[in-house]
Amino acid sequence: MIKVVLADDQALLRAGFRALLEADPEIEMVGEASDGTQAVEVVTRTHPDVVLMDIRMPGTDGLSATASICASPDLAHVRVIILTTFELDEYVFEALRVGASGFLVKDTEPAELLASIKSVARGDAALSPSVTRRLIDHVGERVRGTIDPERVRALERLTDREREIVALVGEGLSNDEIAARLVLSPATAKTHVSRAMVKVNARDRAQLVVLAYEGGLIRPGWMS
Repeated sequence: MIKVVLADDQALLRAGFRALLEADPEIEMVGEASDGTQAVEVVTRTHPDVVLMDIRMPGTDGLSATASICASPDLAHVRVIILTTFELDEYVFEALRVGASGFLVKDTEPAELLASIKSVARGDAALSPSVTRRLIDHVGERVRGTIDPERVRALERLTDREREIVALVGEGLSNDEIAARLVLSPATAKTHVSRAMVKVNARDRAQLVVLAYEGGLIRPGWMS
């Protein structure tokens, strides 16, 4: 069973999500929260696999709560999916930066929501390449002034092949797509991705996407 916590300040929305999640035999709802402070408390108490986190809530928002959860060694296994009303919410990029494993708009189709939860629980990222591309194009140079040089220097630990792989992850390619692009076996592509994640201390593929952008491996408009 995949244990899930839902954090959103709208009670009606939580009820709808709860009904959807509880209908799936692979998912167990273990807690709810209406603000960021409560979300951190519930997550700390229940240790879920996945948190669905509204980015904008009164009081402590979802960004601050995500940062707290992802920074806690005791919650290293917890993965956060950001829920947002707008695809181009610039706070979403910062949430990915601090450790979120992906994001979904609130009007996402139910099947896609459930698939994303299961994907993130397996260690993958919930990132639509087209939406991520538009998000990066939107935030553009506004975030470049806040890039952490230490994070970018982590790219120096990678081999040329690993840097190439990270750039392709940044474009949103799956392991199979990377394998096809570089004429590798899927297993080899997966190994390269895993090694790169370890070397740069990335929680998952979502952080590789952020690092690829911050390190200049991909840029706003790179696939326009």
